[in-house]
Amino acid sequence: MRIGLITRDPGHELLAGTTALLTPEHRVETLDPEARPDAREPLADVYLLKARTPRALSLAHALERRGAPVLNSAAATAMCQDRTLMAERARRAGLPFVATRTWPSLARLAAGAEPSWPVVVKSRHSRKNDLVIRLDEGTGLREAAAAFPQEPVVVQEFVPNSGWDHKLWVIGDRLFAALRRSELAPGEHGPAQPLDPGGLPAGWSALAHRVGEVFALDVYGVDLIDSGDGTPLIVDINAFPGVRGQPGAPEALAALTLATAGSDA
Repeated sequence: MRIGLITRDPGHELLAGTTALLTPEHRVETLDPEARPDAREPLADVYLLKARTPRALSLAHALERRGAPVLNSAAATAMCQDRTLMAERARRAGLPFVATRTWPSLARLAAGAEPSWPVVVKSRHSRKNDLVIRLDEGTGLREAAAAFPQEPVVVQEFVPNSGWDHKLWVIGDRLFAALRRSELAPGEHGPAQPLDPGGLPAGWSALAHRVGEVFALDVYGVDLIDSGDGTPLIVDINAFPGVRGQPGAPEALAALTLATAGSDA
């Protein structure tokens, strides 16, 4: 069986571990989307879409049009890159997603009516080194607008919480979890602390799997905060996250890869 990795970093912990499990019996090939690989080459049995750049999405679309299975699909991955569309779909499905408003630019936001402080401002389009900041007053907003005036943004209500994010990852039917200091919290953040998924509050695991159904994702992450009484609130959803330091994650991805290729054989 041939397996294609759409990524610039095949040495990534999760991909490298999965490749090591697959290569004794299967052929794993890397497609660097930024190198513009030829989508007309003979198809692999399945592709893993780890990269999320425009070229990576375009390549995945081209492969799908030719009939190749891609984890996750290009459409599902693109949905998670647009925080406005993400919030809209989550809300329509009844998922507990943080209240989100969209502004065409930071400059327009700064020129409009001041929001109810504090708020979290994020780049509308999720990407590496995008904008994610907590703002407590107008001065900070004006400074951000001066630095990134044309950046399209979403504004999310800041919900008081413990300062820790619950990171839930799903690979197929397997759930993994960790606790990580929020990037918006002050002080040192440190590495994520692994959690036993079986010890999560009631309903959190089911919520994570429901996200996959709503967004048509097979490999994804859900960032949750506890809003104070054990009720979860979704603040972000990621297609094909790193899932670093989680024993069993490469095995889960290898099994899902083979099952997906087999179901389309």
